Amino acid sequence: MTQTPQKRLDASRAQAKAPDFTAVFDDPVTGQGALSGLTVAVKDLFDVAGHVTRAGTRVRADGAPALADATAVARLRAAGAGLVGHANMTEYAYSGLGLNPHYGTPLTPLRAGCIAGGSTSGGASAVARGVADVALGTDTGGSARIPAAFCGLYGFKPTASSVPRDGAVALSHSLDSVGVMVREAGLLRPVLDVLRDAPLGQAAVPRRIIVPQNFGLDGVDAEVAEAFEAAVTALEHAGFAVERLALDIFDRYRALPVWQFSAVESRAHHGAEYDHQREALDPRVASRMARADGVSAIDFARTLAAREALRAEAARLFSNAVIALPTVAILPPALDALAEDAEYDRINLLALRNTSFGNVIDGCSVSLPLADCAGAGLMLTAAGGCDAALVAMAEALQGRL
Repeated sequence: MTQTPQKRLDASRAQAKAPDFTAVFDDPVTGQGALSGLTVAVKDLFDVAGHVTRAGTRVRADGAPALADATAVARLRAAGAGLVGHANMTEYAYSGLGLNPHYGTPLTPLRAGCIAGGSTSGGASAVARGVADVALGTDTGGSARIPAAFCGLYGFKPTASSVPRDGAVALSHSLDSVGVMVREAGLLRPVLDVLRDAPLGQAAVPRRIIVPQNFGLDGVDAEVAEAFEAAVTALEHAGFAVERLALDIFDRYRALPVWQFSAVESRAHHGAEYDHQREALDPRVASRMARADGVSAIDFARTLAAREALRAEAARLFSNAVIALPTVAILPPALDALAEDAEYDRINLLALRNTSFGNVIDGCSVSLPLADCAGAGLMLTAAGGCDAALVAMAEALQGRL
């Protein structure tokens, strides 16, 4: 007998455990719609009415419960989805690795003792383990795509303006976007159609693929490099026109101090907590927030202007092409390998390197799992507004990589 949506949700909640979740909800499924029967792990920075939004930090643990759902949460509920609980995350979403000293660190089920990736770590782990069908997350520099790769999922970062961020705790308002993770490419379209201000609509699958020769392929693990090249070969066999190009835009991106966005803007959003309760914060998060003290108003204005120039150039260069790269240059690292701050910082920067480009150009981007290399992903990135074409491409490629 087919389970009712409520029974499926109850079963998921029974499996929800720490450290994947910071809270399990007890509210019932209240509607029917396009997502009826699906269960959702909600990143713990989205407001859910009646529940405290911790944003991965203990300084918010005793805060007042949210009075209303975030817009994205409300849309999922209205479409009939059941919410399992608040999924764990890096504090303030400020890392690509997903570690959390307050609530524990989620691990990927694909490699023993290895991290799930972040910052949407608990959601990725929950979906990969079958506890939830969908993870609702955010993506500021790869926070949906990195854990998707590490956990063998499809992770989508939409054009930022296409999905409202109301009711979500911000990290960097310049780069934040709402992201989703699912086990099957076929779920991307119905979930995004519910979350977006307007349905995706139909679009042709892009046929031109650019593989950068001056960005994203240095320092790649041997297994990841082999799996990526196999995926590129599969794309060529599927009729895609693959071009290996060195483009100036990637050199200019590498010169951009991307770290300034989260450092400066996190202090704008969480300055009071940083100023008065810094000792209660994750020291690794607090140290990155502290870097804002070294950025002058003129420096940041220049960074904003350089970013806008990159965005405009990307809109022109990639209007009819998709960029292909490994989602992450490395396989999921072991949690034990991240004990030292210097190694943590090195691996965090490497994890974020390829994915952050999509946020800087205000584009859309998807990570597809590579079946022959557990924990690796193929990332396809397009210019802003090309979401429908990118979803169509992910649908067409399922089972072909």
